[in-house]
Amino acid sequence: MLAALLSETVTEQLYLDDDSVTAFDATVERALSDPPRVVLDRTHFYPTGGGQPHDTGALRATDGDRVWRVVDVEKRDTVYHALGTVEDAGGDGEPPGPPEPGTEVRGEIDADRRAAHSRYHTAQHLLSALLLAEFDAQTTGNQLYRDRARLDAAYDRFTDADLDRIEDRLNELVADARAVSSYTMDRETAEATLDTERTRIDLLPDSIEELRIVEIAGASEGDEPYDRTACAGTHVANTAEIGEVVVTGRETKGPDEERVRFALAEHVDGGE
Repeated sequence: MLAALLSETVTEQLYLDDDSVTAFDATVERALSDPPRVVLDRTHFYPTGGGQPHDTGALRATDGDRVWRVVDVEKRDTVYHALGTVEDAGGDGEPPGPPEPGTEVRGEIDADRRAAHSRYHTAQHLLSALLLAEFDAQTTGNQLYRDRARLDAAYDRFTDADLDRIEDRLNELVADARAVSSYTMDRETAEATLDTERTRIDLLPDSIEELRIVEIAGASEGDEPYDRTACAGTHVANTAEIGEVVVTGRETKGPDEERVRFALAEHVDGGE
């Protein structure tokens, strides 16, 4: 569950408005070295944060053959795109130097990696809501990868029967094909109108004044959302896009804290 929300930075964070885009145009505003990295005026690259790994991909100069690999993305005072080994699409054997400020580039995000993260992140939202609703177990942490994920919750111990029930309910929610949507809300309004236990606004720094709220629809039109939480990550548009989920195990992490591990069925069967 991500606490990274909206803030004023040099880079316009386009993924907050549309996390389905994997190609975009931008301009280099700053170039840094040691390690080589650039700041863009706008980006759809998602930076590491709150349990979700960063996007990877490439920046391609729009006026020629120069290409730079994006190997890491970090959000601090702004969004930094770390550049890896460069390539020369022209084939003349001379790798391009770092892009200078003013260079217009085409950002190309690894779509498969982004899709996997979005599916796992949305599954984590479902799992967090399910554990809170049916076990009164609040999420205390999470980490997702391209082929698996884990979630920590405040709970004594999940039995094998509990894990079977959790897996069954998760897949029922996936099969329901519930819509996933997001919107922004100022903090004061959110604290006055939303369930803070579910949205976890209490965990956010006081300096954050505008929140991005992600909702998963209820069972029927007009019902309260099944899940509503403050989150800046990427998600699918409909729970059916997640696919079958397998609960792969559990472990005790401390007094009254359990870890639940899960994966998409295709990753369990394929051993990715």
